[in-house]
Amino acid sequence: MLVKNIFLIDMALGYLAWALCIATYVWPRLRAMDQVEAQRAIATLHSFRFFGLVFLLPGFVGPNLPAAFAMPAAYGDFATALLAILALLTVRVRFLFWPLVWAFNLVGLADLVMATVHAIGLDLPSVAGQLGAGYAILILYVPALFWTHLLAFWLLLRPARAPRLIAATE
Repeated sequence: MLVKNIFLIDMALGYLAWALCIATYVWPRLRAMDQVEAQRAIATLHSFRFFGLVFLLPGFVGPNLPAAFAMPAAYGDFATALLAILALLTVRVRFLFWPLVWAFNLVGLADLVMATVHAIGLDLPSVAGQLGAGYAILILYVPALFWTHLLAFWLLLRPARAPRLIAATE
């Protein structure tokens, strides 16, 4: 099987598996939380995006990983992580917390979309082996980040309501 096809299958299944996992386990709980706690949970996941800097680490990724992909992806992840951490640090200062929640979600989703566009333009799937251990980031972590950004926006844009209790059978 071609490397490109393996990468595309892995990526598609990563998005599908995370969609199923989030729909079954994450979304019911986030819906039940109040807005602040739900956004804190999402920000906590995204606060680990500093790990994207490994796309710049020789030996972790191959020497022929296109810099046009690696640099913007690494720094976009880093910026998102810093914004998510700032949101977490300001949770008690709501006039700072909410703009930071919007910022990390806007920057983070834009980063994922732009990285995808760069990956397609550079035909990254054909040189997927250059991702080295970073391959797991794109297949396992990025889909979860993508879906949780969508959930964050859904929660931010829906009318506020009181949290509901999760039934014992959920």
